[in-house]
Amino acid sequence: MPLRITTQPHILNFKKQAGTSRGVLNQKKIHLVQVRDTELPGLFGYGECGPLPGLSVDDRPDFEHELEKICSQFNAYDLEVFPFNLAIILNQIVPENFPSIRFGIETALLDIMNGGKRKLYDNAFSRSEKGILMNGLIWMGTFDDMVAQVEAKLEAGFNTIKLKVGAIDFDEECAVLEHIRNRYKKDQIELRVDANGAFHAGNVRDRLDRLATYDLHSIEQPIMPGQAELMHDLCANSPVPIALDEELIGIVDYRKKFDLLKNLNPPYIILKPGLLGGLQSTAEWIEIAGRLGVRWWVTSALESNIGLNAIAQFTAQYHNPLPQGLGTGQLYSNNIDSPLLVKDGYLWNHPDSSWGAIF
Repeated sequence: MPLRITTQPHILNFKKQAGTSRGVLNQKKIHLVQVRDTELPGLFGYGECGPLPGLSVDDRPDFEHELEKICSQFNAYDLEVFPFNLAIILNQIVPENFPSIRFGIETALLDIMNGGKRKLYDNAFSRSEKGILMNGLIWMGTFDDMVAQVEAKLEAGFNTIKLKVGAIDFDEECAVLEHIRNRYKKDQIELRVDANGAFHAGNVRDRLDRLATYDLHSIEQPIMPGQAELMHDLCANSPVPIALDEELIGIVDYRKKFDLLKNLNPPYIILKPGLLGGLQSTAEWIEIAGRLGVRWWVTSALESNIGLNAIAQFTAQYHNPLPQGLGTGQLYSNNIDSPLLVKDGYLWNHPDSSWGAIF
């Protein structure tokens, strides 16, 4: 039994307050995962477990206790030599209702299986040959603050901007969108908005009609999940294309995934591997979406550079032309040093940079 797993908590500090419809974030607690081979000194694989408060299925008081128990089970597992079936190991050791733990252990195992060099996939991104097109994320704030964020993203080379809406005054949020559209037309700047379920049956149609005047690419999760009839109607009739996000969380069975997308028939879905149970689970959503003609993009869920690196390399496997949501590495003042670099609206794996200390 040469493989052993250990974890270590880490508090990520935001450079500035991150405003969402669920409140303001100043910090995020994660647990770094290390898998080591006891017969090969110096061979380590790393992952990250980081439930999002109020959103992740495994955001629960006993999370750390359950993480410790799962790691103990892993260390007692008869895991001898490579190769091994990763899906079987995850299914036997990590319950499906702990998606962030599945993501963390899965990516740590992928890392060590591929030499422990933070290179989980061999593709153009991991080889530093190609970047991943991204959207620039604008956090909720005052009108002046949001406009300043937009200008900074445009100056940094982003041509797709995503704004959080639904927490402050709606007129003020629309004023920001109007300000952008007065300066940049649809063919110059693509606009996405994310409501995080902030609208309700009584106002969602009026708000979508108003948002449509700003030539938006899409709106993520306009209403809270679990309202199948209303969401089906919105996906079919909204003047702004709907992208499902929170609607996918907690659904792990393949047939249920298929039924959700078939019944709601959304134009887009947003995929967050840390909330959906890892990369293999996310790959199922992508396969189903392809069968049903649903377009998708991947978004990180405020991971550190460890989780972001895994998600970015996974995303690069699919050559998706849509801008992805992979900008979380810039949010923190104490992120783990990595080769990840944002330049001209793309995420790159910089060939001349290296990883800093993780544990």
